[in-house]
Amino acid sequence: MTKIKVCGIQQWEAAKWAVDAGADAVGFIFADSRRKVSMERAAAISGSLPGGILKIGVFVNASKEDLQSAVEMVNLDYVQLHGDESPEFCRSLGIPYIKAVSIKEKDDLDILPEYGGDMVLVDSGKGPYRGGNGTSFDWDYLKDSQTGDRKLILAGGLQKGNVREAIQKVRPYMVDVSSGVESSGIKDKEKIMKFIKEVREVNSEMESGELK
Repeated sequence: MTKIKVCGIQQWEAAKWAVDAGADAVGFIFADSRRKVSMERAAAISGSLPGGILKIGVFVNASKEDLQSAVEMVNLDYVQLHGDESPEFCRSLGIPYIKAVSIKEKDDLDILPEYGGDMVLVDSGKGPYRGGNGTSFDWDYLKDSQTGDRKLILAGGLQKGNVREAIQKVRPYMVDVSSGVESSGIKDKEKIMKFIKEVREVNSEMESGELK
């Protein structure tokens, strides 16, 4: 069943809305973004979350030392890497990581087998930021992609109106939403609830065999 991550968390209330609605993970963006959050605020929010909720930090070309410091300060379960991090760098970290790959064309997926880790994230290559821009890409590119035994996280332009199609086409381990649950750049409680409800309904239909 597809899990749900609500990314770009900046306020405790937004984290609570996500968790209460049934999210499995929350994301904190520490790279350049209008959703960037300070380590101190992220640590405070992280400390208030119940057990079992994955806490993921988003970084671009951070040093090994900075990543380790963030993991300890914010109690992160994973670091999500959106920069030019090499496979060798990722494998040397000694902490759980998710390598993100920006997809502009199908050939961009060819790099996936080079990276280790137990999860990979695919996102759109469009926009000014590497850590997500609220745009989608052609999900058909993923039909024949090779991720090995790693779990696939689908990001990029997801919202209530298209997440059903995304799950049907891609069958990802997790969907990652940020701008799709916002109004005027701020997390919206109703949109969070509706997005998560839609994913849960799709999961239920797939589990029962109603949806192929």
